[in-house]
Amino acid sequence: MAKGQDATSYAGTLQTLKPQKDISETVKKQKPQLSVCNKLCFAFGGAPYQITGSALGFFLQMFLLDVAQLDPLNASIILFAGRAWDAITDPTVGFLVSHSRWTRVGRMMPWILCSTPFAVLTYFLIWYVPHFEEGKVLWFLVFYCLFQSMQTCFHVPYSALTMFISTKQEERDSATAYRMTVELLGSMLGTAIQGQIVGSVSTCPVDDDNDDYKNSTIPPTVNRTITSLEESKKAYMISSGVICIIYILCSVILFLGVKEQKECVKRKSKPLTFRQGLKLVVSHGPYVKLVSAFLCTTLGFLLVEGNFSLFLSYALGQRKDFQNILLVIMLSAGLTIPWWQWFLTRFGKKTAAFCGNLWAIPFIILIVSVKSNLALSYVVSVAAGMSVGASFLLPWSMLPDVVDDFKVTNPNVHGHEAVFYSFYVFFIKFASGLSLGISTLCLKFAGYVTGNCFQPESVSTTLKVLVSAFPIALIIVGLLILRMYPIDEERRQSNSKVLQASLAFPFGNPSFPPAFPSSPCFSPSVVALHHQCLQLQPCLLLM
Repeated sequence: MAKGQDATSYAGTLQTLKPQKDISETVKKQKPQLSVCNKLCFAFGGAPYQITGSALGFFLQMFLLDVAQLDPLNASIILFAGRAWDAITDPTVGFLVSHSRWTRVGRMMPWILCSTPFAVLTYFLIWYVPHFEEGKVLWFLVFYCLFQSMQTCFHVPYSALTMFISTKQEERDSATAYRMTVELLGSMLGTAIQGQIVGSVSTCPVDDDNDDYKNSTIPPTVNRTITSLEESKKAYMISSGVICIIYILCSVILFLGVKEQKECVKRKSKPLTFRQGLKLVVSHGPYVKLVSAFLCTTLGFLLVEGNFSLFLSYALGQRKDFQNILLVIMLSAGLTIPWWQWFLTRFGKKTAAFCGNLWAIPFIILIVSVKSNLALSYVVSVAAGMSVGASFLLPWSMLPDVVDDFKVTNPNVHGHEAVFYSFYVFFIKFASGLSLGISTLCLKFAGYVTGNCFQPESVSTTLKVLVSAFPIALIIVGLLILRMYPIDEERRQSNSKVLQASLAFPFGNPSFPPAFPSSPCFSPSVVALHHQCLQLQPCLLLM
C-alpha cells in the first residue's frame, strides 16, 4: 500500500473511532455475558476432581495402612509413584489438548466426556481390597496410576476451559469464584461421604483373629470401639460407589450447561513440540514466580491434609470425631469463598494471597501446642478452613492473569492456554505425591505399626511435626517468593484493556492504522502497552 493511501486510510479510521468506554461496550455486544446458570454448570465440572481428591487426600493413606494393611514403606511407594505418574501425565495431556482439533462440541469437551467412564471405574477399584496377598501392592499402584491418568484427561481440559467460556476477565473471575465455591463444597461432600459412611461402621478396624489387639492394653485416650475388617472394606466400597455416581452427574451437567465459544479460540500459531511448550512457560517470569509461590504454600497445606486424619486419631486421640472435624474444615472453607472473592476485588489478589496464607499459621501452632481438647479442635478447624478457602480460590483466580499477561507480551503466540494450566497442575500434583510419600516414609521410620489402634509416642511426635513445622516453613517460603510476583492490580487492569481493545478492533485489518494514535480516545496505559507490543511485531493481531 502506498504511503498516501496509508494516510488516507488512517484518517478515515480516526473518524470512526469511539471513546474508550465504548470499547468495553463493543466487546459486551460481541460476547454475551455468562448467565448464572452457565457459571453454575461450569462450576459443577470442578466438583469431581475435588470430591475424589479430598477422599483420596484425607483417607487413602489411612485406608492403605489400616484397612488394606500394607507396610508403610509399600504405602509410601504407592502414594508417591501414583502422584508422580499423575504429574507426568499433566503436561503430556496438556500438550495433546493444545494440539486437538475443534469438534462439534468444542476442543476440551471430548476429552472430558471420553475420560469420565474410565475414571469412574478405576476410582472404584482403588478402594477394593483384593483377596490375594501376592500382588496386592501392584493392584493398588496400577489402578491408582490409571485413575490419575483418566482424571488428568478430565481436569486439564476443564481447567483450560476457563479461557474459552468468555473473553472478558471479569466474567472469568466470576466463573472462577463459582467454580471454587462448588469445588470446596465438593471437597466437603467427598469428606462427608467417605468419612461418615466409613466412620459409621468403624472407628478402629481390626481383623477378627487379631490376637495382638486382644492382648494389648489400649491407652484411655484412644477410642475403644472396634469392628470387623470386612465391614470397613465394605464401607469404603459403598462410599466410593456413591462418589462415582456424583462424578458422572457432574460431568453431564457440565456438558449440557456449558458451551465452548468458538469465537474465543484465537488464531493458533505454529504447533509447538513438548520441549517448546516447556520452554514457553518457564520463560515467562510472572508464571514461574506465581507457580513457585503456590507450589510451596500448596505443599504446606497438602502435608496438613494428608496427615491430619492420622494426627487426630493417634496424636490427639480423637479417632471417633476426626471425620466430623474434617467436615467442619471443608464447610468453613466453602462458606468463606464469597468473602475471599470480595476481599481480592477490594484489596487485590496479591494482598489476598498473603492474608489468606498467613491466617493459617497461628492456628496450626495452636493445635499442636495445646493438650488434646475436642472443643478447641473444632474452633481451630473453623479458623483454618478460612485459609483453605483462600488456597483454593486464589491460585485459579490468578493464573488467568498470567496467561493474559503472556498474550500481551507475546501477541504472535496463540492457542496454548492448556500448556500453562497443565504445567501448573503438574507441579502441584508432584508436590502432592512428594508430601504423601515422604510423610508416610517418616511414619515408617517412626515405628508405625500397621493395623494397630494405638501407636508409639514417636509416631505422635512425627505427626505433630508433619502438620506444623514443615507446613509453616513452606508457607513462609512461598510468601517470600510471592513478594516478587510482578502482576499487581494496575498491570492486570492494563492488560485487560489491551486485550479488550484487540477484540474490539481487528488490527490485522488493512484499513486499520499500524499503531494506536496518540489520541484522547485511548488511555495512556493502553497506548503505551500497545506500543510495547508493536516492538515485538509490526502490529497486534486479533487474538
